[in-house]
Amino acid sequence: MTVLYYVLLFLVSVAVTLGGCALFTNAIEWLGKRLGISEGAVGSIFAAIGTTLPETSIPIIAIFFGESMEEVEVGLGAILGAPFMLSTLVLPILAILVLLYARAGKRTDRFHLDYREVLTDLTFFMIGYFVALGCAFVPSRLIHLVAAGGLICLYIYYMKLKFAPSTGDGEETGELDPLIFDKHAAIPSHPMIALQAFLGLGGLILGAHLFVMAAESMAGLFSMSPLILALLIAPLATELPEMSNSFLWLYRKKDRLAVANVTGAMVFQGTLPVSLGLIGTEWVIAQSALTTMILAVQAVGLCMLQILIGGRWRPWLLGAGSLFYIGYTLYLYAH
Repeated sequence: MTVLYYVLLFLVSVAVTLGGCALFTNAIEWLGKRLGISEGAVGSIFAAIGTTLPETSIPIIAIFFGESMEEVEVGLGAILGAPFMLSTLVLPILAILVLLYARAGKRTDRFHLDYREVLTDLTFFMIGYFVALGCAFVPSRLIHLVAAGGLICLYIYYMKLKFAPSTGDGEETGELDPLIFDKHAAIPSHPMIALQAFLGLGGLILGAHLFVMAAESMAGLFSMSPLILALLIAPLATELPEMSNSFLWLYRKKDRLAVANVTGAMVFQGTLPVSLGLIGTEWVIAQSALTTMILAVQAVGLCMLQILIGGRWRPWLLGAGSLFYIGYTLYLYAH
């Protein structure tokens, strides 16, 4: 009965988190439209931040409101697990889907991207994550705080670049779903948008709190490190919004939106949540978590190398990046 209770608690936490994410993302997209912000900026910044809030809310609850070392480990796992999954699983799945959609005759077997934008996103991620990785080997509280401030400034600069007028060609546009709380309104009101956004944010916080409780309890029950649970389970659950959006955009041949949704989330995850970890913990990274950081850097490095050498991504080669995730998962299972 205890096991069933914890499993149900975990499933409820995932459902509440994803439901809150859907409400919040839908609301901020409409807020961007009402404020006259370009769709590109809304998609790469607002939507990316909205869909990454589940991962971010988990470490906030675990690190700043938790009372045990296990909860801190859950927080660190959520911070480091998201970039690992995005780089070694989500991007390769996008490549595999391109090949599958092409085989089904739904599209071509090549990505249609502005690779300068992709390279910019990956470069920002690498800068932020190298800082995070370096801090793991420098046990200085002062340096950690300075690094955290630098990462926050780095993301602010990234947003400034994204909000700048675009000089690219072929700007993609997408239909905006009706506001969930006011489906019949062509243009929903600001109060209704705000109400949905706040309720969505509340759902994210509640879902994160339930997940931390479930992860800690299940880890103790099965004698499993909560860090491992948070590294592999939390990102798999909370990355569903990014994955589902990107899969649909690929099917609709909107490659720039599909990839930007993922790479924009990677920049966010490699800077702001990391800064929270540097501020709220001693940033003592376990070997298993450190391995995920190194694998993420290697996977993104290969993605960048493809662009720098060949000028584009080859889906079959990008899909091979999933071997990092599969190999690491099998390693954890074996040990």
